[in-house]
Amino acid sequence: MPVSIKNKDAIGKMRVACRLAAEVLEFITPSVISGVSTEELDRICHEYIVKKQNAIPAPLNYRGFPKSICTSINHVVCHGIPSNIRLKDGDILNIDITVIKDGFHGDTSKMFCIGKVAPKARNLVQTAYDCLKEGILMVEPGQRLGTIGSRIQEVAESKRYSVVREYCGHGIGEIFHEEPQVLHYGTPNTGLELVPGMT
Repeated sequence: MPVSIKNKDAIGKMRVACRLAAEVLEFITPSVISGVSTEELDRICHEYIVKKQNAIPAPLNYRGFPKSICTSINHVVCHGIPSNIRLKDGDILNIDITVIKDGFHGDTSKMFCIGKVAPKARNLVQTAYDCLKEGILMVEPGQRLGTIGSRIQEVAESKRYSVVREYCGHGIGEIFHEEPQVLHYGTPNTGLELVPGMT
């Protein structure tokens, strides 16, 4: 499937959907505390998305996924399923939110440190964030995905981490997971060249 190029109207709808996804993360933040279950966080987010935002939680029933958000605790890389497991002091948690509004998807996530987190875990979270920032700074027309992936890999490895190669980023729009796949490793000056209208 070719990479979808969005027009100005579609980009505007993408911005709305992405803003709503970010608002869900802001809304749930005070509830992300020791003792809360990830299932409870899912319920709170679901109600906010459906009742307050009048949007659709994209993960719910997507390829059989049973919940409205993804909650990945500690060693879970991504796409963790909310359950009755309760957060405890020292946990790290990623909450991944995707909403659909007016036919377009907005997708974002955030890492949370619960209580007093070990320096090793906090360093992992910071390194992942540094990789994200470096990748974002490189996004511009004419840039190639292999160059961005290479830089992300370089930052991770400079802090003595590695990149999980089994998962990647992705294009998004009217479809949840569009082309292209966005790898977090690569070879400079290779891969898809970015052009305006890609999301």
